[in-house]
Amino acid sequence: MKKTFQLYIHYVTLTIRSMMQYKTSFFLSVLGQFLVLFTVFLGILVMFQRFNAVDGFTYSEVLLCYAIFLMAFSLAELFARGFDSFSAIVRTGEFDRILVRPQSEILQVLGSRFELTRIGRILQAAVMFVYGVTASGIEWNLVKGFTVLFMLIGGMAVFTALFMIYAALCFFTLEGLEFMNIFTDGAREFGKYPMGIYGEKIVLFTTFFIPYALTQYYPLLYILGRADSVLYVVLPLLACLFLIPAWLLWRYGVRHYQSSGS
Repeated sequence: MKKTFQLYIHYVTLTIRSMMQYKTSFFLSVLGQFLVLFTVFLGILVMFQRFNAVDGFTYSEVLLCYAIFLMAFSLAELFARGFDSFSAIVRTGEFDRILVRPQSEILQVLGSRFELTRIGRILQAAVMFVYGVTASGIEWNLVKGFTVLFMLIGGMAVFTALFMIYAALCFFTLEGLEFMNIFTDGAREFGKYPMGIYGEKIVLFTTFFIPYALTQYYPLLYILGRADSVLYVVLPLLACLFLIPAWLLWRYGVRHYQSSGS
């Protein structure tokens, strides 16, 4: 386990060194990631200038919700971007080389791409989070602090699982299936508001099929004092189980992989 971790750190170090060869490009990319998402921030602001609340959620509460969800998504992109670009690895036959190496395929795919520019999104999410915390008037305690941490861990796990599913499907299609972006980039967009505002059917879908609500809606209710059940605190950790079917699909894809012939 120690050697595996050291190898992953080595992969990350190599990626960072390559990015630092073009420092200006890197910092401009981070700045661009930081600034572009402020259009979303302004869009929410404009809407709340017309409406005082959305399904009972105020502006600061929505920002708090979106900040945590965006940070979880950005962290998943930061570490699991290799799965998102996996179609190129299969199409070019690079995965054949991965299979003959005495290391885990998942480790090698994760190490193939480390999207450090996503730091810009994480910084922007941090700015929105700080504003949401100060403006919402929440009485914070240790349990609520752990709830936020669990939301980040669970959200990261869910999006990583989705990236893994996307990669696993590439074993059979060679090209990436663009409809999967509905569940990643699309989820980042509609996740700016609590899942409850979209209706009961969406809440059920995002609870039992793709567990966004376990990492966003239910723990948010606890943080805002709208639910008292301590179960809502640990629900984000339960969402981590979504990694299991994603991993099983990945293993199925590896077992049935045939070289692309490139």
